[in-house]
Amino acid sequence: MKPYKGYSATVSFDEDALLFHGEILGIRDVITFQAHTAAELPRAFHESVDDYLEWCAKDGITAEKPFSGSLSLRATPELHRRMSDAAARHAQSLNQWMVEALASKADEEFNSALKVV
Repeated sequence: MKPYKGYSATVSFDEDALLFHGEILGIRDVITFQAHTAAELPRAFHESVDDYLEWCAKDGITAEKPFSGSLSLRATPELHRRMSDAAARHAQSLNQWMVEALASKADEEFNSALKVV
């Protein structure tokens, strides 16, 4: 599903109930939604996000943000060296090189998943 207000979701299908179930990704709070048809999924997803944000505002709670944009990466010393060398060859910081490499891989995976649907 396309992100909505910065939130993403995963969806599964319950064949016995003939119902789609969705869950918001990347936060500790549990936000779910359901729909009887694929066409209803985006609306159900958007309503769940909106309900969550309204609930947080009403109760004076800060809504969780899915991702901060900061992450920690552990690699072998050899991989660290190779990435650093690659970044230097492109006149980039190691951080910028990793962001571009990861973005390229994520785009590849995202586009591949769209083709399956």
